[in-house]
Amino acid sequence: MGTTKDDRAPSGDRRVRRTHAALARALIKLVEEQDLSRITVADVAERAGVSRSTFYDHFRDVHELAEAACTAMIDRLIESLPSPAPGMADPESEATRSLEAFFAALAEHAGLYRALLGPQGSARVVDHIRRRATAGVRERLGQVHTSGTVFDGQSGEVPGSSGSSGETPLDVPAAFTAGAIIGVAADWLQHGCPRTPAEMAKLVWPLFSALFRLDAGPPQR
Repeated sequence: MGTTKDDRAPSGDRRVRRTHAALARALIKLVEEQDLSRITVADVAERAGVSRSTFYDHFRDVHELAEAACTAMIDRLIESLPSPAPGMADPESEATRSLEAFFAALAEHAGLYRALLGPQGSARVVDHIRRRATAGVRERLGQVHTSGTVFDGQSGEVPGSSGSSGETPLDVPAAFTAGAIIGVAADWLQHGCPRTPAEMAKLVWPLFSALFRLDAGPPQR
């Protein structure tokens, strides 16, 4: 009995995933050795053990690969961001642990993130990270908003956000928070990570807490 296209799809998907993983690993290793802007398709293909034509079967250029390679890592980093909510037994401890995990994940691939967020990085990748971070923060602030955490000192409203849930609105708090976190992370990376992830978490959390009035308690009725 002959196989159909659908029958072949799973193995094809696995081959694609393996190729993407090999190219991503190669890029991550290369970025530890030189600036992203100096890495060529030939460099990545050689390190990954594939041909240039195979590379072009999957990506247009190195920057597109860099964006794809960082997507999963950025998702994990966003998941590490604190999701403050009332009722937590020890919100400061919980949040600082999350922030420490965030900075530890950055440090694990410092060369890649330094290249992507630094002056010699890719504007396309930086914009991708900014958009993903803003979306992640917006989602988490939305969760906090529904729980009634005080943002404006009186209610659970998130000032500065607009648009319906079906749109992608200008969300000032989310954009501000994401930009601040990315800015702190970029500066820390560019200076060679002089403070430990734990120290960074302890420095960042008070700013995060003050921004959202997390110590104000639930709104008074």
